Amino acid sequence: MATMDDTDVEQVTLALLDAANDKDSEVQDQVRKSMLTLGKQQPDRVLAMCQDYLLKHPKLVVSHRVVILQTIELIVGCRIEEISAPRIKSIISLASEEMTRSKDVIPDWQQAASNILVAVGNKYINDIMEEILSKFQPGVLPHFFVVQTLANLSDSNVYGMVPFLNAILGTMLPMLGMAKQDNMKWVFSSALCHFSDSILEYLANLDKAPDPTVRKDTFSGEIYAAFDILFNNWIQSREPKLRLTVGEAVGSMCHLMASDKLEEQIPRIIPAIVSLYKKNTEHYVISKSLCQVLEASVNMGSRVLETQLDGLLLALHQQVSAPVDYSDLPTVKNHNEALRCFSLLANSFPDRLVMYVLQRLENSNERSRMGSLAVLRHLINSSSSTMESKKLLILASIRQPMADHSNKVKKRVVQVISAMAHHGYLELEGGELLVRFIVQNCALHDTYQTHQRPTTDPEEVTNEALRTMCDSTLHLLTTTVGRLADVLWPKLLFYLTPSQYSNATTPLCKSLIVLGNKKKNNQEPSFKIDFTQEVNLPSPQTLMIRLLVNAAFPFNSRGHGPPSLSLLQILSINIHPNTETIWEKEIPPLLSLLEESTAESLDKKQWDEKLLELLSKTLMAIGDDKWVCQFAAEATRYLSTYNNALEEKSLLYRCIGVTLQQCFNKEVVKKQLQEVLLAVRHNDAIEREGVAMGVGLCASSHLEGTLTKLDEFGKSDAFKKSPSIFNLLKERNEVEVEKVKSTLILCYGHVALNAPPEKILTRIDQDILRCISKHFNTKDLTMKLSLIQSVGLIAKAIGRCVKKQGYVFSRKQELITVMLDFIKSEPSDSLRTPVRPLVMTTCANLMPLDPPLSENESFDLLKVCVNGVFSLPPDTHTPEKTKDEEILDPKQRKALYKDTLAAFQELLRSILARDPSPDGLQSIFKHIESWLGSVHDHERERAITATSDLLAYYLESLTVKSMVSFHNLGALLGRLSPRCSDPQPAVRAAAVDCIYTLLCIQLRYEGFSLDYRDEAVEGLPALKEALENPDHSVLYKTCSDLTKVMSKRLPQQQLTTLVFMLFEGLVDSQTNCCRASSVILNTLLKNRGAGLQDLVPEMLEVLHVRLQSITEEQVRVAVGQTVLILASQHLQTVFNTLVNQPLPYDSWTSEMWMALGADPIVASQIIEMVMEKLVITAPYVDKKESVMRGGATKVATNQPLAMTCGLKELLLNGQSQEPTVSLFPQLFSCLTVRLGASVGVMPPKDNTHKHSGSLHVAGVAAEALRILLARAQLDEVMKRLDEDNAWDAMKEQNTHIAGVTLLARALAKHAGPRLPAIVECLCPSLNNIYESQRITVTAFFSELLNHHVVTELMLIDVLMNNMMERISDPCCTVRMLAVRGLGNIAVGSPEKVNKYAKELLAAMSSGMEEKDDPGKLITLEAMSGLSKVLLHLDKKNVHLLVVYIFMKIKPFLESDNDDIRCASILLMGNLSKFGSGEAVFKDQIHNVLVSLLLHLVDPNAQVVKACKYAMRVCAPVVGSEQITAMFQNHLHEDKSLHYGEFINDLTKYLIQDFPGMLNFYHISVIQFFKSNWPEVRAAAAMFIGFLLGNIQQEHLSHLNMGTISKGLVMLLQDPDPVVRVKAAEAMGHFH
Repeated sequence: MATMDDTDVEQVTLALLDAANDKDSEVQDQVRKSMLTLGKQQPDRVLAMCQDYLLKHPKLVVSHRVVILQTIELIVGCRIEEISAPRIKSIISLASEEMTRSKDVIPDWQQAASNILVAVGNKYINDIMEEILSKFQPGVLPHFFVVQTLANLSDSNVYGMVPFLNAILGTMLPMLGMAKQDNMKWVFSSALCHFSDSILEYLANLDKAPDPTVRKDTFSGEIYAAFDILFNNWIQSREPKLRLTVGEAVGSMCHLMASDKLEEQIPRIIPAIVSLYKKNTEHYVISKSLCQVLEASVNMGSRVLETQLDGLLLALHQQVSAPVDYSDLPTVKNHNEALRCFSLLANSFPDRLVMYVLQRLENSNERSRMGSLAVLRHLINSSSSTMESKKLLILASIRQPMADHSNKVKKRVVQVISAMAHHGYLELEGGELLVRFIVQNCALHDTYQTHQRPTTDPEEVTNEALRTMCDSTLHLLTTTVGRLADVLWPKLLFYLTPSQYSNATTPLCKSLIVLGNKKKNNQEPSFKIDFTQEVNLPSPQTLMIRLLVNAAFPFNSRGHGPPSLSLLQILSINIHPNTETIWEKEIPPLLSLLEESTAESLDKKQWDEKLLELLSKTLMAIGDDKWVCQFAAEATRYLSTYNNALEEKSLLYRCIGVTLQQCFNKEVVKKQLQEVLLAVRHNDAIEREGVAMGVGLCASSHLEGTLTKLDEFGKSDAFKKSPSIFNLLKERNEVEVEKVKSTLILCYGHVALNAPPEKILTRIDQDILRCISKHFNTKDLTMKLSLIQSVGLIAKAIGRCVKKQGYVFSRKQELITVMLDFIKSEPSDSLRTPVRPLVMTTCANLMPLDPPLSENESFDLLKVCVNGVFSLPPDTHTPEKTKDEEILDPKQRKALYKDTLAAFQELLRSILARDPSPDGLQSIFKHIESWLGSVHDHERERAITATSDLLAYYLESLTVKSMVSFHNLGALLGRLSPRCSDPQPAVRAAAVDCIYTLLCIQLRYEGFSLDYRDEAVEGLPALKEALENPDHSVLYKTCSDLTKVMSKRLPQQQLTTLVFMLFEGLVDSQTNCCRASSVILNTLLKNRGAGLQDLVPEMLEVLHVRLQSITEEQVRVAVGQTVLILASQHLQTVFNTLVNQPLPYDSWTSEMWMALGADPIVASQIIEMVMEKLVITAPYVDKKESVMRGGATKVATNQPLAMTCGLKELLLNGQSQEPTVSLFPQLFSCLTVRLGASVGVMPPKDNTHKHSGSLHVAGVAAEALRILLARAQLDEVMKRLDEDNAWDAMKEQNTHIAGVTLLARALAKHAGPRLPAIVECLCPSLNNIYESQRITVTAFFSELLNHHVVTELMLIDVLMNNMMERISDPCCTVRMLAVRGLGNIAVGSPEKVNKYAKELLAAMSSGMEEKDDPGKLITLEAMSGLSKVLLHLDKKNVHLLVVYIFMKIKPFLESDNDDIRCASILLMGNLSKFGSGEAVFKDQIHNVLVSLLLHLVDPNAQVVKACKYAMRVCAPVVGSEQITAMFQNHLHEDKSLHYGEFINDLTKYLIQDFPGMLNFYHISVIQFFKSNWPEVRAAAAMFIGFLLGNIQQEHLSHLNMGTISKGLVMLLQDPDPVVRVKAAEAMGHFH
C-alpha cells in the first residue's frame, strides 16, 4: 500500500478548494476550517495552491474567489512568522493584482484582497508599501481600494505607516483635484481622516515611536492643503455620505493644522459642520467632529471662537434636546458628545454658557427644557469650579422647570437636584424647595390603574418610574451626602402628616430611620428635637397618631406599615421619654409578624387589636395625664384628615376610645366624647360603626360617664325636629335624626359589649335595653339594621358575661315560644307589620344563649318560621284594606318582605350555627325541601333563595373536622340541580348559586384552603346570564355546562345518590325539570359515568322499568341517550348486562339495544366486540341425547346467541350505517362464520322463560346477515338471493353448502370489488377448530374460484394457497371442497392453470390418492378437477418455477420495511436448496451476493441474521471453495463478525476466483453508494476500498476508475460522518 504523500495533500486541498463555494453554509465553514488547518500545518504549500487555483481559474465567481482570499488572509494572519519571504512577495503581488484587476469597484472581492495586504502589512510594511505605491503614481488617479488599503494600514500599523505618510500625502494632494466620482472623493476623505488619527496617535505616544523626531508641523502644510480642497469643494456635495465623511475628516485634521490657519478658518468650519446636522441623520459623527474642532480651538486659545457661540450653542442645544433611546447606541453617543462640547465651552466662556442655559430653562417646550436640564446637570458635575459662583442663580432658575407638568422634565429636574445635592446647593437658602420637590414626586400615584396601555415612546416616563427614581434619590441624599443630614433631619418629619404626601410615607420613613439611627448612635445633640423651636413640625402626639394609623394599614401606600413602626421606635424619646423601653420590647415582634405576612394572610382584626394594645400600653407607660389628654384632643382634631379614608377614620375613633380609657380626668373624657359625637358624619355606615366602637372602648373604663353622656346626647338638639324656619331642609334633617339615633343605638350595643362584665348584666335591662327598646317600632331601615346589630351585640355581651359567670338564661325558651305565638297570630295571607322579621332577629340573637333547644323545640321553631314566611303571598300582592290599618305602599312592602327574608335567613343561620354539620344542615333542609317543588313560583323562589343563603353561610362558617365527609352533597345536588331550568328565572339563578356554594363546601371538605379558587367552579356564577334566556335549547345547554362542573367536583361515593335522585327527577311534575333531569343525568354520566361501573346493571334495570312508564317522547329519547352514554364508558358492562337479559328480548330491551346504534363509535365498538367474542367463544356444546340411544345434539351457548340477537337489533337503527359500512368486510365474514357454526344447533333451554325455545339459532344469524347486506346497500345481491331462496337454504343443515355457494355467486357477480377485503377477513377461519365453520368458508372460496373476477382482483394467489392448505384438512368435506376449488380455476381463470401446474398436479394427485374418503367425494372432485386443468396445462419446464420465484424475490431485498427484507432473504436461502447444480441458479446467487454482503451491516439485527443464514445455505452454489468455507465458518447467527476483515478477505478471493465478474461486482457495489441506509453506504465505500487495495495491476482494466472516484467524491460530501470517514479511508487506497 502506498502511504499518504504530498500529492495526496494537494488532491485533498484541491477538493476542498473546489468545495469552498458549497451552497450550504455549514459545509463552507467546514471547508474553510479544513483549509485553515492544512494551511497552519504547511502554510507555504497551501498558500501556493490557493494562489495557483486563483491563477488557473481567472473566471471563478466572485463569492468563490472571496472565500479563497479570506482563507489566505486567515493563514497569513496566524502564521506570518513561518511564511518564506518569496512566498510573502508573491502573495503581495497576487493580492494587489486581485484587488486592482477590475477597474470597477467590487467591494466583497477587493476588500478581501485588501485585507490580505493589511494582514501582511503588520510585519512587512516596506514590501507592502513598495507594491502599493507602485499603484499610487503621481498624476494618475489610483484604484479605490488602493486608497482604502492605505487608510486601513494606517489604522492597523500606526508606527509602520506614519513615516510614509508625508510622502503619501505629497503624492495624494494633486490627485484630490482629479477625483470626480463621489466614491473616490469619499475614499480620499476617509483616508485623510484615518491618516490624521494615526498621526495624532503617533504624536501622543512618541516615547514608543520608532522616530521620536516627528512633529505636528511635519504634516500641517499638506493637511491644510488637503483641508482646503475638502472644505472648499467637497463638503458641498449632494451625496450625504460624502459630506459626512468630509465633516469627520475636518474634525480630525483640525488638530494638525497650523494655529494661525485654524484661527483663520474657524468662522467657516464651525458653521459648515453645524449645517451638516440638517442634511444628515448620523448626528454622532457630526457632534464628534464638532467636538474635535472645539477642542483644537480651545487648546490653541482661539479668540475668534467667541464670535461663533450663538450659532454653536443653538445647534448643540438642539442636539442635546433630541430624544435619547438607550437601546440605540448612536443617539446615546451623540448626546454625550454634545455635552462634551458644552463642557469645553464652559471652561472658556462660563458666564455666557450659564446664562444661555438658564435662559433656555424658561422656555416651556418639553424637549428644549429637557436638553437645558441635561446640560445644567452635566455642567454642575463636570465644571464644578466654574459653577461655584453661580449656585444661587441656578437655585433660583430651577424653580420654573420644577413647576412643569411633564414627567420627562421632572425626571431631568430630579437628576439636576441630585447633582446639586452632591455639590452643596441644598444647604443654601431655597434648598428646602428642592427637597419638597423630591418628596412630592415620591408621593405620586400610579399612572395607569389596571389596564397598562402599551407605549411606543422609548423615553416615556410613567409616574411609577418617576416615583421610583425619587425614592432612590431621597435614599441617596440621605446615605451619601453627609452634610445634608441637618437639612433633612428633622425637617422631613413635616411631610409625614399632610395627607397629600401619604404615598411618600415609605421612602420618607426609611430616610428618617437612617438619619435618626446615625444621629442616635453618634450621640449627636441634634437627634433630640425641640418641637417648640421647630414650629413647622407636627406635634409628637400628631406624629404618633399618624404613624400608628399607618401601621394599622401596613400594606397601603406602598407598604408603609413596617417603616412607620420602625420610625416610631427611633423617635421614641422625641415622642416622650417614657416610651423608649416599652417600644423596644413591643415594636420588634410586630415588625417580625408583618415580615411573615402578606395583605391576604394578615388577620386584619387581630392586627388592629395588637396596635390598640400597643397604644394602650404606651399611654400607660407615659403615665402623664396631661400628655394623654392632649393626645386625645389632637386625635379628635386629626379625624377630618381621614374624611376620604373611612376605614382609617374608623380606626382612629377606636384609638380615641383607647386613649380615653387611659384618661383619668372625667371632664376631659366627657368633653372629648361630646366632640366626637358631634364630629361624626352620621350618614356613613363605616363611620357610625367606628364611632360606636370608639365609644364602646371608652366605656370599659368609664361606664357611668359614657352612659350619662349617651343619655344626654339622646336628649340633645340633634334628636329634635328642626324648627319650621328650616322647612326647606326638613326632609334631610329627618333622615339625619334617624341616622343619629342609629349611631346612638349602635353606641349602646358596643357599650354593652365592652363594659366590664361584672357591671353590665345589671345595666342591660335598666339602662341599655330601656334606651333601645323605645325605638323598636321604627320603620327606618338604618335604624332597623342598627337595632338588629345592637341587640346582637347585647346578646353577645350576655353571652360573654355568662361564659365567665356560668349564666343560664332560663327564660330563653319561654321567650321564643311567646315570639312564635306572635308569628302564629299574624295573618298568614299578608305581611303588614315588621313583627315577623323582628321576632326572627330576636330569636336569632337568642339562639346562641344557653340552654340549647331540644330537637322538638327546634323542629317547631323551624316549622313555624318556614311556614310563616314561605306561605306569604308574593310581594306584588296587595292585601285588602282593613278598618284600622293603612296599606303600605309597594316600595315599603318590598322592603319589609326583604327584611323578613333577611331575618328569616339570619335565624336559619343561627340555628345552623348550633350544629354546623352535614346533619345540622339536613335537619333544616328537610323543612325547605318540599317547598322546592311547589306549584307556586314565589314559593319555589323563596325556598331556593333561603337554601342558597343557608348554604353560603354554611360555607362561610365551615371548619372542616377531619374524618367528616359532606355525605349529603349528592342528595342536595339531586334536589337542586333540576331547578336550574325551572320556568321561573329567579329560581334558576338561585339554583346555580346553590350549586356553586355546594361545590365550594365540597372543596373545603376535600381540604382546599378558604381562599382556594377552582377555575371550573368559579365559572358557574357566569352561567346565570345564560339562564335568563327562556329558550329551551339554551337552558339545556347551560344545564349541561353546569353539570360538567358538578361532575368534576363530586366525590365518587356521592355520585350514586345524585344519579338515582335524577332518575326520580325524570318524572318531575314540571316537564321542564324532567327534561333538565335527563340533560343533567346525561351530562353527568358523560363526565363521570366512568366511575360507576358497579352500578351499571342496577341503573339499566331502573331505566328498563322507567321506559315502560315514560310517555314524554323527548325524555324517552333522552333515556336512550343515557343507555348510549353508559355504553360509551362501560361498554363491557352495558354490553354484558344487555346480553344477559332473558331471551328472546322484550321490546324495551330491544329498544335499549337499538339505542346503541345511534352513536357510530359505540356501535362500531360493539360490533367489534361481538366479532371478537364470537371468534373466541364456543358457539355450541354437544349434549348427549340419552344414555340409551347414544349420539349428541348441538345446543347453542347463551352468550354468542344473545350477542347475535343484540347485534341484529343494533343494525336495525338507521344511524348504524356508517360503522356497518366501514366494518362491512369483517362483519360480513363474522356473520357468515357465525351462520356456519349455528346450522343444525338447538336453542338453549331456559325453564323460567317459556318462549326461549321459539328462537331459530341459524335464523337469527341469517337475519342479521340479511340486514347487514341491506345496510351496505347491496340491492342486486339481495334480489338474486331472494330469487334463489338462498336464505332458507343457508339456515338448514342439509342445504347449507348450496346456500353459501349461492351467496358467494351473488357477491362475485354483483359485488366483485368487495371481495378482496372479505376474502382477507375469512382466511383465518379456515384454521378454525370447528369444522362447520371451515366448511362454510371453504365452500365460499371454492365457488369464488369459479369466477374470473378473482383474477381481475388479484385474489387468485390467496384463494389457491388456501385451497392448497385445505387439501390436508382433517375434515373430508373441507378437503373435497378444496379440491373442487382447485378444479374451478380452470373454469374461472383458465389462463392461470400453467402458473399453478405443479401445485395443481400435486394436489390433484394427492386428492386421487386420498385414503380417508368415505363417499369417495374427494377422489371424484380431484378427477373432474384434473380433467378441467389438463385442458390448459403446458407440460414442459415445471422445474423452472424455482428460478422464477427467485427473480420475484430480488426487488424486496432493498425494501424499506425490515420485515420484508428479512423474509425475502430467508426465503431466498430456503429456495437455494432446490437450485443446486443448476448453472442458471448459480448466476442468480451471484446476482444478489453483493446485496447480501452489504446487508450484513444492516441496522436491523434480524436482517443481519437472515443474511448470515441465506449465505451459509447458498455457499455450496457460489462456485468457490474458499468463499464457501468462509461463509460456513464465519457466518453464524449468534457469533459477531469482524466485517472489515471479512470483506477484505472476501475481495481477495473474488479477485482470485472470479476476475471476469469484477466489472459486474464493482458496478453493483457503486449502485449502493445511493442506498437509503448510511451503514450500507459506508460498507459499500469500504468494499470498493478493499477491492482497490487488493487488486493487481493486470485486473485494473476491469474497473472504471472514473466512476469510482466520482462516487467517492460524492460520498465525501455525504451528510453522515461515518460515511465520510469510510469514503476518506477508501480514497486512501488509491495508489
